[in-house]
This record gives sequence, C-alpha cells and structure tokens, in this order.
Amino acid sequence: MNSEELLAQERRLQFSRFGNDVAIELGLHLLDAARQQGLPIAISVRRGGHRLFHAALPGTSPNNDRWLERKARVVELFGHSSFYVGTEFREKGTTFEAESRLDPDLYAAHGGVFPVIVRGTGPVGTVGVSGLPQAEDHAFVVDQLESFLNSRDAQ
Repeated sequence: MNSEELLAQERRLQFSRFGNDVAIELGLHLLDAARQQGLPIAISVRRGGHRLFHAALPGTSPNNDRWLERKARVVELFGHSSFYVGTEFREKGTTFEAESRLDPDLYAAHGGVFPVIVRGTGPVGTVGVSGLPQAEDHAFVVDQLESFLNSRDAQ
C-alpha cells in the first residue's frame, strides 16, 4: 500500500464517540476475531495514553507488548497509523530510523497500530496488534475496525 491509500483508511475509519465502554467493546471485537483466526497476537486499545484494553493470545511474549508500545508512541506523535509513518519515510527514499532522530528503543514505525479518530475531533487514542508481519498486523486492525464500525452503524 502507498501512503495515499493508508490516509484514505484513516479518513474512512472514524468514530462518532470513543469512551471506555467503546474501547473495551473494540478490544473484545479484535480478541474474538483473533481467536477465530487462531492468531498469535497481543492487542491494545488506548485513549489519551491510558490503556483501556489489553490481551495477549497464546504464542505471544512480552516482546509483543514492547512492540505495541513503540508503535503506539509513533501514532501518538504523528497522528497517523504506524504503517503510514513508516511508508511515508520509505516513499521519500529513506527510513524512519535514519531520519526521525527518535530512539528506536522507544519508537517503531512498523504496521500494526492505528489512530482512534473521532469525527470532528481528531485522533484521541490508538488500537493495535503485534505478532504478525507488519503488513498483516496493519491489515488485521483495519479489517476489524471496519467490521466494528459497520456493526455499530447498523445498531
């Protein structure tokens, strides 16, 4: 995917509101989907830096939690998905690690964490997974966000 396609996802996948209850529902939605697919992932949903949901399925390790933290910091700093940020640097012919001047022990522009965007407000949190290759982490989050938001619109 290119950066324009990734930005289009962010424009499309937005919430009308996002509180603790919605965060937990979203986390459970991702957890159910991951279990059904047998995925070895860790899941995190945060609002304003406050972790509201976390789960780690079989096959994960504490390292997945560290990846989630590093990717979430990128989203919180740049306001875009961690995959978008990394892709944007690559499209400019460089890398996030080489150009951002951010500590790679604290920041990772790898796919898997997506901004929680409230329409009319902007980014208010993050939703992410770690455990698969970065493009698959990103795709899983996007697919589940789309499914979750579509199911809420139907209610």
